[in-house]
Amino acid sequence: MARSTFVYVTYIRTTPEKLWSALTDPQFVSQYWFGMTVDCTWKKGSAWKMGFPDGRNSDMGEVLEVDPPKRLVIRWQNEFRPELKAEGPSRCTFELEATADVVKLTVTHEIDRPGSKFITAVAGGWPKVLSNLKSLLETGDTIFKELHS
Repeated sequence: MARSTFVYVTYIRTTPEKLWSALTDPQFVSQYWFGMTVDCTWKKGSAWKMGFPDGRNSDMGEVLEVDPPKRLVIRWQNEFRPELKAEGPSRCTFELEATADVVKLTVTHEIDRPGSKFITAVAGGWPKVLSNLKSLLETGDTIFKELHS
């Protein structure tokens, strides 16, 4: 089956442990992800939920793989845009690789359908979210204050 895939690679001056914490700590996630909330125990098979600051669900899924601080795989289902929800679940993989004094972070978001509107949407969002993550870890501040700026 044809699939749609988005891959983003960045290098962050941090440790794998600090980056892992930044990806999984709800309070830290909220700082670089525009106030979004995350609820998860980060164990294989556990439910994963992301929500807007006003309490509405945005996305949900399940932790498929967890290998701290190296790899995290989430089944990801959009919940707030009907045309994206209709495409079904996607898969998001975070891979962390230490190289000298930086960590290479690779985020791969994919879905088993060609021409996915969902993957087009995340291709616009991930660069801002991950740029904020990198900036926050390296400088203590984010560069984007709103997703649509």
